[in-house]
Amino acid sequence: MRDISSTKSTNQFKGVFAGCMIAFVGIGLLSAVVNILYLTGSLFMMEVYDRVLPSRSLPTLAALLAIVAVLYSFQGLFDALRGRLLVRIADRLDLAISPRVYDAILGLQLQAPMSARYAQPLRDLDAIRSFLSGNGPTALFDLPWLPFYIAICFAFHFWLGVTALGGAIVLAAITLLTELVSKRPVEEAAKHSSKRSRMAESARRNADVISVLGMGPHLRRRWQDENRAFTREQRRASDIASGFSVFSKVLRMLLQSGILAVGAWLVINQQATPGIIIAGSILSARALAPVDLAIANWKGFIAARQSRVRLQKTLSLLPEMQGRMDLPAPKAMLSVERITAVPPETSESVLQDIVFSLEAGTGLGVIGASGSGKSSLARILVGIWKPARGAIRLDGATPDQWPAAALARHIGYMPQAIELLDGTIAENIASFEPDAQADDVIAAARAARVHDLIVSLPDGYSTEVGENGRALSAGQKQRIALARALYRDPFLVILDEPNSNLDSEGEEALTAAILGIRERGGIAIVIAHRPSALIAVDKVLMLAAGKQQAFGPKDEVLSKVLRQAPGNPGALKVVQTAEAAKA
Repeated sequence: MRDISSTKSTNQFKGVFAGCMIAFVGIGLLSAVVNILYLTGSLFMMEVYDRVLPSRSLPTLAALLAIVAVLYSFQGLFDALRGRLLVRIADRLDLAISPRVYDAILGLQLQAPMSARYAQPLRDLDAIRSFLSGNGPTALFDLPWLPFYIAICFAFHFWLGVTALGGAIVLAAITLLTELVSKRPVEEAAKHSSKRSRMAESARRNADVISVLGMGPHLRRRWQDENRAFTREQRRASDIASGFSVFSKVLRMLLQSGILAVGAWLVINQQATPGIIIAGSILSARALAPVDLAIANWKGFIAARQSRVRLQKTLSLLPEMQGRMDLPAPKAMLSVERITAVPPETSESVLQDIVFSLEAGTGLGVIGASGSGKSSLARILVGIWKPARGAIRLDGATPDQWPAAALARHIGYMPQAIELLDGTIAENIASFEPDAQADDVIAAARAARVHDLIVSLPDGYSTEVGENGRALSAGQKQRIALARALYRDPFLVILDEPNSNLDSEGEEALTAAILGIRERGGIAIVIAHRPSALIAVDKVLMLAAGKQQAFGPKDEVLSKVLRQAPGNPGALKVVQTAEAAKA
């Protein structure tokens, strides 16, 4: 089976635009026709002044007007067509890139969490799409026709051409200045906007703690400082763009008047006809209109260009996976071969030389003090992190030999921080599989002994849990997360602090679920602080400061490394004995 999503290229922009080459050629041809048809107004005025008025011929005027109406209709049609083509190109880019963007949002958080703070792939894609759908590209397609209009002005008269050329040079200089002066403010505004959004999202996620501890006013001041910095840079960029835009408009109007003045001087000296005055004025205005439009859209052009560079850099942070053949489902053994774990974008290891193997039907409890590396071990076992050294093998094969979707069917995972997604209970248990079978969902719920709890809810399995499962209690979320980890009987099930929010009934259900995994020939790994989570396991691994201190049968290891915590009969305290250190 080929993993289709893994065949996507990191840089797909060239591929998308190459696939749209025919559309771009069509836009170029339409732009050529549109710009030729833009001559209609100036030629019509010249004919009216030079032919109709002297001859006083109403039939000639009617015929010219009919021709102009037809030409203007085609001009509008072709202009609309190229606009629609640009929108379709933007849609095609979105369809091609958006799956990779969604994967980047998830992948960056896992593989490059520090870089993910500054990445905004979805907004970058929206910025590119918005620019392609707007007037900016139209102006860029019209700009190459500027020499054509200038040449016609020269054909009317040398001095008309010189005047139009001088105006074009000044406007070109304004365009260059717009690029140079507005680039930095737009970049700074984008940085402050990203930071401002991250601060607001962080405050939203932690609203309860912020409210109780009175952090609101302090965080608000920090957010306001960042917001003011954003608005300041945004204002600078807007002021620069609007200032140059207004200046170019004034210059264009002044140039039109200049063309009229030069044309009048030529008519007075009998070097041109009156029609050339009006035609030259209209033509020069049309010649410089794309420059004016380009300056007005330059801010969007810079933003889109920066978004493209940023998005390409973001996608390049995610390694491109090759197509992989599916392997048989693992059913015999998990081997951990002296793995060392280094979290993404850090240099210090959190696990060193961890080695053990588990056969089918085994339950392993992982114990250790806070910061000993237990959750890091869980993350590396499920494939969120890659080992810096060593290897993890399922029936002899490393996890990366499976396609990602296939591997997910063989591994169940219940993280320490329980997150349910906005949807129904059934959808959450089935991991939002579109073709999930009701029997599989119910079987997972029964394995977690949460079926009765679910059907007691007003809407049963169709109960909407809300964002982050806000409609459920912490214990209910934890038991539903356990059912999700057991969905479709994965071979390897890893449970990180699975009983942190459970009552006695929930702990009994957890014990039964672990035993059920072992009885069907799976492997259960339980990371625990409380001894009740270890009832159903037969082996224990002890970690301390990222190093393996002991591994073996449960009773043997616990007798060496644990003692009862004073004053708390429900908790066990890890102690490192000389004998354990040698184990």
